[in-house]
Amino acid sequence: DVQLQASGGGLVQAGGSLTLSCAASGFTFDDYAIGWFRQAPGKEREGVSCISKSDNATYYADSVKGRFTISSDNAKNTVYLQMSSLKPEDTAVYYCAANPESAKSVAGNCNAYYGMHYWGKGTLVTVSS
Repeated sequence: DVQLQASGGGLVQAGGSLTLSCAASGFTFDDYAIGWFRQAPGKEREGVSCISKSDNATYYADSVKGRFTISSDNAKNTVYLQMSSLKPEDTAVYYCAANPESAKSVAGNCNAYYGMHYWGKGTLVTVSS
């Protein structure tokens, strides 16, 4: 069975840091781009950051550039999202998702969450002011 297990969420004060992990199984990890998406209450799901493992290309939403870093450990089939300088507006449920590398560019994946092939359950990040 395909699984994308997101973990690492929690409660943090503004200015703090968290690292999310997305552990993948049940598909050929190297053949899939991975993205992090988030959904705040009452808002549409949005792309946060995506990575292509074929060429290590990365994409970041403008709102997180310079604060978040995406990385992949292919040996562990895991993608990480390091989040720093967190703001209350970063509060959301964070999801990881996968799409075949050949389907879209890394930016294309992040800008069209509805096109992602596999989804995991989310992890809640709450940033207090």
